[in-house]
Amino acid sequence: MEITSASFVISSASVETCPTGNLPEYAFIGRSNVGKSSLINMLTNKRKLAKTSSRPGKTQLINHFLINDSWHLVDLPGYGYAKTSKKDRRKFQHLITSYFKERTQLISAFVLVDSRHNPQKIDLEFMEWMGENQIPFSIIFTKSDKLKPGALERNLEFYKETLRQTWAELPLFFTTSSVKRKGQEEILTYIHNINQQL
Repeated sequence: MEITSASFVISSASVETCPTGNLPEYAFIGRSNVGKSSLINMLTNKRKLAKTSSRPGKTQLINHFLINDSWHLVDLPGYGYAKTSKKDRRKFQHLITSYFKERTQLISAFVLVDSRHNPQKIDLEFMEWMGENQIPFSIIFTKSDKLKPGALERNLEFYKETLRQTWAELPLFFTTSSVKRKGQEEILTYIHNINQQL
């Protein structure tokens, strides 16, 4: 799939104020500073569509982007940023869980994981919650350009081995680099194929 148009629609502080209508939605979520905004900009070929920041935790609302006038890319707040107040963390958590439980337009989610790190408890617990609530998701390993090929392969295999301890079937996963534009075609083809079946 080629993205010919991508535009910001709305930032919502609650699920109730998200766009109406029946356009399919694909949500992107991950720990703060995982490279989510850079990935979204890479996928859409727009350098400033999603705001990137050196300060983690900048995304604090549900951001909808209209893609090719036919589906929504949804940028969700990051989780696990220690410098966010407990009150704000609870607010973000409520916003995230409400979106996943109530948003009927959601087709699938992408959980972003930094490929440089060992499996983090907060990511594993979030994926488990997604599974328990029967929310379809795939895993996107980000920042693959930061590792040598051998180290990347070892990290990914270790991650999959960790998941196999609790998952009977592994989620689909993609390996990406926003710098080298790796994974763009695979992710967009995946979304396109799903949309074709709707």
